[in-house]
Amino acid sequence: MGGRVPRLVRAVPVLVGVALGVALLPASPALAHNSLTGSNPANGAKVATAPAAVELRFLAKLDPDRTKITVTGPDNIPAAGGEPTFSGSRVRVPFAPGAAGLYIVDYQLPSSDGHPVKGEVRFTLTTGTAATPPSPSVSPSASPTPSPTPSSAAPGSPSTTPVAAGSDDNGRGWLWAAAGGLVLLAALAAGLFLRRRSTRS
Repeated sequence: MGGRVPRLVRAVPVLVGVALGVALLPASPALAHNSLTGSNPANGAKVATAPAAVELRFLAKLDPDRTKITVTGPDNIPAAGGEPTFSGSRVRVPFAPGAAGLYIVDYQLPSSDGHPVKGEVRFTLTTGTAATPPSPSVSPSASPTPSPTPSSAAPGSPSTTPVAAGSDDNGRGWLWAAAGGLVLLAALAAGLFLRRRSTRS
């Protein structure tokens, strides 16, 4: 009995030292910092169909007044379709997708030790709004429309080819002259014949 007491007395300072050491140890990071535990879409995911909202899940309950969430798409164009909604340790942000490409969800929230927790979730949207093609410019030097080639005259229609004046008369003039000469000769012969008959009688 007498030997046990001194041992217990000597053990007390050791136990007190261990208790003090444990109490003085720095708080565990898991207890001091709220951290991301998951997301939808997942970090690094490639999705063909855009979700209606982006969801982030954390280890501890979120403070809506001190939590900031932003969503940006290609060319740093904002892609959040509204204000985030909180439910315990989860937050959902309406997603307004644009062009296909990389989307980044940035978050910042407070921690119990006063240091803000920052991070991001990245995912790729493989389909999106197509780029608007540029309107074709009208060239000022447009080729003029060729004038229609005049078609040949239809059968029976009057010819448009000019006819040299007098060409037809020259072709028939000698015929009329010969006929006139024959008539004149016939008249002379008839006159002579009548004169001879009159002198004989």
